Amino acid sequence: MQPRSPFRYLSGYAERLTAPVRAMIADGTLAERLLARYPQRHDVRTDRALYDYVGELKARYLRSAEPLSKVAYDNRLHVIQHALGTHTAISRVQGQKLKAKREIRVAGVFREAPPEFLRMIVVHELAHLKERDHDKAFYQLCSYMEPAYHQLEFDLRTYLVLLEATGVRPWGGEDTPGVA
Repeated sequence: MQPRSPFRYLSGYAERLTAPVRAMIADGTLAERLLARYPQRHDVRTDRALYDYVGELKARYLRSAEPLSKVAYDNRLHVIQHALGTHTAISRVQGQKLKAKREIRVAGVFREAPPEFLRMIVVHELAHLKERDHDKAFYQLCSYMEPAYHQLEFDLRTYLVLLEATGVRPWGGEDTPGVA
């Protein structure tokens, strides 16, 4: 089995956008560049704080959407499987009624990340409450909730390239020492 390239996170982007990322990985400056652009990590460390954070965004942008029963960091979610977070709806039969519970889980690696990255992931998962597919309406909703959504997604993907290619976590973390 051939090892997968860390650049697969940028596979949908034009070469003019990915070439500078490759160059920065090669010369070891990508972590510094990300730190310069996003100097701080967020303070949303616990599952309870994440639940409150998601609840505030949901109340602001998606008041009429179904309530969330659970929001948590999930250390079992691996970005290698292209899951930055997940949104699930679990249906259970209770008596003669069908009850649906909605959950959002964010990959544990983002417990130590800039607030902009966390917001982008949460916005993405919240958008799934209204739009199931990754279509034009979905991305319009993401951009409504976070105007810089597309740039943040690209920068987050460059962080994933950095993490997989070098193991460096610029904002710290338990597994690998950070640059800062």
